[in-house]
Amino acid sequence: MPNPVIIVHSFEQACAALSSAVELSRDLTLLSAPDAGMQTGPAWFLSLIEQATEKVPGAGKLDITALLDCGDTPGPVLAALRHGLTNICFTGKPEVLAKLREIAEQQQAGIIHERPQGLDLLGVADPQTHCRAWLARGSD
Repeated sequence: MPNPVIIVHSFEQACAALSSAVELSRDLTLLSAPDAGMQTGPAWFLSLIEQATEKVPGAGKLDITALLDCGDTPGPVLAALRHGLTNICFTGKPEVLAKLREIAEQQQAGIIHERPQGLDLLGVADPQTHCRAWLARGSD
């Protein structure tokens, strides 16, 4: 992932990540929780990202990538593609990945096989402060 990755679990966290990115003029990848494609679903994640982007002034001017983790199950990947998501993480069997990538390419979507590392906001009491500090120091 070329952009820093922040793992979000809620609307509040997505807004905090986007606000920090806008403040620091940093492009960003918002990554779902592990297996979110199976648990909350692609429609929820897509709505979360769209609503947070609309709420945070200036977020639409940044390069924001929404990356949905679908775990190792192909069904959520296909659902994500039907919902228009273009960045998906699938950790299943390589032969299944190859078939899913063929389908994704027809929709100008991409599927990565390894979940990227990033700042995980799970359980963080003040996501805004954490995001700002992490992005300011170079997101290492």
